[in-house]
Amino acid sequence: MNIQMLKGKIMESGITQEAMADAIGMSRCTFYRKMKRKGNTFTVEEMNNIVKTIHLSKEEAVSIFFST
Repeated sequence: MNIQMLKGKIMESGITQEAMADAIGMSRCTFYRKMKRKGNTFTVEEMNNIVKTIHLSKEEAVSIFFST
């Protein structure tokens, strides 16, 4: 997962990481942990919610969530 690209896209969308966590129905603590890769990665449902919230293209989503 490309965390830096995801952080950049969240910033470009004009919302905070706190607002993103709220928008996808996740606790802020869990969202931060996943962003720091200390917990599990995002589920498919969570990824879909992120894509919808910040309006990622298919290519952007693949680059963010499926990069090594």
